[in-house]
Amino acid sequence: MAEIRGDAEFHRLSTPRAAAVAGVVFGLLFACSIVLLRSALPGAPGDPWVSHQRQITTALILAPFAGIAFLWFIGVIRDRLGELEDRFFSTVFLGSGILFLAMTFVSMALAGGMLAISRLTTGPQNDLVYFGREVMLHVNNVYAVRMAGVFMISLGTIWLRTGLMPRWLAVTTYLLSFALLVVVSFSLWVTLVFPAWVLVISVYILAMDRPPSTSPD
Repeated sequence: MAEIRGDAEFHRLSTPRAAAVAGVVFGLLFACSIVLLRSALPGAPGDPWVSHQRQITTALILAPFAGIAFLWFIGVIRDRLGELEDRFFSTVFLGSGILFLAMTFVSMALAGGMLAISRLTTGPQNDLVYFGREVMLHVNNVYAVRMAGVFMISLGTIWLRTGLMPRWLAVTTYLLSFALLVVVSFSLWVTLVFPAWVLVISVYILAMDRPPSTSPD
């Protein structure tokens, strides 16, 4: 057994640079799903919902892939922290990120349920659809958005303490996170702040981690 262990070769896993693209993918896919869903939401009881089936279905298809990309983005951030990772702030950062993702999935599932109800030919569709709309907005804008704000605050704090990101980017992260925590709005447009921030962070990481070009001798 000892000989087998001695002959075995172990290789340390390293995060591929291309993994930082996951943040860009998340930002684009999540923003698209929010825009599609927001433009299809009924504004009041009696407003049409079933007429936007294709639009809503597209949003529901994009959302899971955006969630997968977000998990990769979290992995990229943790890899960049490395040995500088603080257990307290990393726990808050990781927990809030997972909670944001879980509640976003719940919100999208409610949208799918409303779409299914709207296809029925019998029953109080308008009341049920409007109820589902309100529940979805509460899950997304009251809870998920605030978890996104906590996610950003924890990362901003880590970046300020470690210096892994420029100070202006950490301060901007703080300002945007406080806006998500304080602003109480049932408009899904507020949610777009988070994917836009993730997109900027990912582009910055890709730019900073780009290997230097070698000039010919």
